[in-house]
Amino acid sequence: MNDSLKAALDRLPHGPDFRFVDVLTALDPGKSGAGIYTVLGTEDFLRGHFPGQPLFPGVLLVEALAQLAGVVAQSDPEIPPLKNLKLTAIRGAKIFGTAQPGEVIELRAEISGRMGNLVQAKGVAAIGDRILLQAEITLSGEAEG
Repeated sequence: MNDSLKAALDRLPHGPDFRFVDVLTALDPGKSGAGIYTVLGTEDFLRGHFPGQPLFPGVLLVEALAQLAGVVAQSDPEIPPLKNLKLTAIRGAKIFGTAQPGEVIELRAEISGRMGNLVQAKGVAAIGDRILLQAEITLSGEAEG
């Protein structure tokens, strides 16, 4: 991974235990990005979802997409990063499937609009050709300074 991709990934406010983007595979700063998350099977939340048949929760697919969209938005060279950027709205989310331990979730996010402290994005999560999630989200934050 090159330095600019690593720097963009490091902009996530989440700690390592709640980060659902392992690696950025592409970044067009402020416009779009792609990344992956590998479901290891050792994540704490998988113990109860579901015992004996662990599945990556659909709501965490939305969170993974929001984290990738946040990286894309915060990397815009023409717009200063927003402080405390958070997921604030989900629209048109469709969960078509989920991932199991050992599978690699591919994420793609595109910024579709910005207004003040709001960032609109759309994206997908997939495993190969199998789409797991499609959604439109809104992120909001506070202007620095």
